[in-house]
Amino acid sequence: MNEATIEEIQSKIAFLERANADLSDVVFQQQREIHALGLRIKEVADRLEGVQAEERQRSLDDERPPHY
Repeated sequence: MNEATIEEIQSKIAFLERANADLSDVVFQQQREIHALGLRIKEVADRLEGVQAEERQRSLDDERPPHY
């Protein structure tokens, strides 16, 4: 192997190391966002469940007929 070949290999390795670090950062950020969105979805689902439970508890006698 000559000097130019070794230098080219070293450059490619440095590029790949940088690309790997960048991708790792992106994956980490995406994981945080996925976790935050999961929590938000759970919060919304819990609120929806609460509203549905309240709706079920309301009796038909408590509601006015539609013509009022």
